[in-house]
Amino acid sequence: MIIQWYPGHMAKAKRMLQENLKLVDAVAQIVDARAPEASRNPDFDGLFAGKAQLILLNKADLADEATTRRFVDYYRGKGYLAAPIVSTGAAGKKQAVSLMERAVADKVKRMEEKGVKKTVRIMVVGIPNVGKSTFINRIAGENRAKTGDTPGVTRSKQWVKVNAYLELMDSPGLLWPKLEDQKKALSLAFLGSINDDILDGEELAQRLLVRLRELVPQALMDRYKRIAADTPEGELLEAVARSRGFLLSGGALDIERAARIVLDEFRGGKIARVTLDTVPEA
Repeated sequence: MIIQWYPGHMAKAKRMLQENLKLVDAVAQIVDARAPEASRNPDFDGLFAGKAQLILLNKADLADEATTRRFVDYYRGKGYLAAPIVSTGAAGKKQAVSLMERAVADKVKRMEEKGVKKTVRIMVVGIPNVGKSTFINRIAGENRAKTGDTPGVTRSKQWVKVNAYLELMDSPGLLWPKLEDQKKALSLAFLGSINDDILDGEELAQRLLVRLRELVPQALMDRYKRIAADTPEGELLEAVARSRGFLLSGGALDIERAARIVLDEFRGGKIARVTLDTVPEA
């Protein structure tokens, strides 16, 4: 399975980000805590050079907690402000706002010395489906930014006023043009950051089961009782169908339905708290 997905609107989105950089004081990059490196657009380092940057590891409640802590330490060691967040919950909102304020504290102080109370503007960026708009809505306290489960819902910039002196700019999800690292591309497909419609769902689910058996074998067997330690890789999806009793008329296994349930349950955190990426060596 070779994965490539770069819809036409993403080139336009990149131009929009470049054009609007002059309007913001800092950039908050949202990544998926289950695959922080795979979900971090490598183009962003060059694109936002010169701007204060922070990395927020979203969906931390679905990732392995110890690995998330190591990733936070890793990004801090590289000079980023970093923290785990859960954009669907109330906890962490205060921490995220505090982190954004720290990112621009020097600039705010300089303006205050001139007698000016500065309004801080921060651009929120990330690849599709990492939860940018959900994060903004949580910070702002109401549904102002468009959200959706399908990659690419946000197509244009949206300014959201958090308080009198803090504004966030939502932006479209932006992948990079060529997914050269296919292991990372596969992780993005597992997470739903690549449109499922262009992928073979059964092959994707089969590969996900293989990866999960490497990372969390006991949790996988607990979730799908017909999967055993010695189940051949090519029969994992069939074992899921048998576990759930997914049958077609005539008694054949409904493999398509089994594939959908594996992807849905992984993305919903129902199989295990798992991190697909390993922390790079410092």
